[in-house]
Amino acid sequence: MKQILERILTLFFVQHKPGTGNSSGKLSGFQFARAYRLLRITVTRYLRDFFMITLGVLSATFGLQGFILPNHLIDGGATGISLLLSEISGLPLSVLIGFINIPFIVVGYRMLGRVFAIKTSLAIVLLALALASFNFPGVTKDPFLASFFGGFFLGAGIGMAVRGGSVIDGTEVLAIFLSKKLSVTMGDIVLVFNVLVFSLAAYLLSIEVALYSMVTYLAASKTLDFFVEGIEEYIGVTIVASRSEEIRRMITEQLGRGVTIYSGKKGYGKRGENQEVEIIYTVITRLELNKLNTEIEKIEPNAFVVMNSVKDTRGGMIKKRPLKH
Repeated sequence: MKQILERILTLFFVQHKPGTGNSSGKLSGFQFARAYRLLRITVTRYLRDFFMITLGVLSATFGLQGFILPNHLIDGGATGISLLLSEISGLPLSVLIGFINIPFIVVGYRMLGRVFAIKTSLAIVLLALALASFNFPGVTKDPFLASFFGGFFLGAGIGMAVRGGSVIDGTEVLAIFLSKKLSVTMGDIVLVFNVLVFSLAAYLLSIEVALYSMVTYLAASKTLDFFVEGIEEYIGVTIVASRSEEIRRMITEQLGRGVTIYSGKKGYGKRGENQEVEIIYTVITRLELNKLNTEIEKIEPNAFVVMNSVKDTRGGMIKKRPLKH
């Protein structure tokens, strides 16, 4: 058993630190301890992410089956398209949600990497299975209450999935992709997308259904923002750490983001510290925040990290935007 553990830790350490280790292929005591810590952080993070994704799927399923579906409402985004097609064609929502989100998973794989695509695929498959397996009873027939609380539970589910490093509605991934290609904001793309969805709902179903569905979308959107702690489209991250060079390489090489390096001095303690330190600043999307925190913890658990909302960006390695007047 010990040999198997040593082999696993060796492979894990070499994967994260290529070119290290001695000629015999065995790890030193320090390397073994470091590999164990890295493995523990990764496993703990994945278990926590899976727990958040599972809770998100259950919340979204309850919102759909308990409020939205019994009252024939829809939502915005890819979920709204699935609900609209299900209402028109009579096909199971569980099947449609899986097929509608496939293109978004592909785009997410190209933009945000394999781990994000795997987590998102898992989340969507779990949502489809939950919709097919569970049968939550309808809670209310009042259309306003159904639209409000249906949006609340659906938004909570999407928010918890985002906290787990995935999405169960691929619209945001498409918005990030298009915003890099076009000189428009993510909010503009999501707005246009949802205007088309609700316009189709008004034409194919009824204006009343479309209006109540807009309430569902607004409730889901605000709840989503609450569950991801009010994080806007982009997050500015300031990092003060002793191993700043390793963190800089991780951000530029693994995340593909640009960084700005400030020269500063540490200032804690009664008299303050005069030790010089490099301060890293970068801007990422909120879907990358989970991965950034994990990688920083692997490199330096005690790093001082400050995150703040960024309303807009221009230039750099995020995307191009027009000047605002």
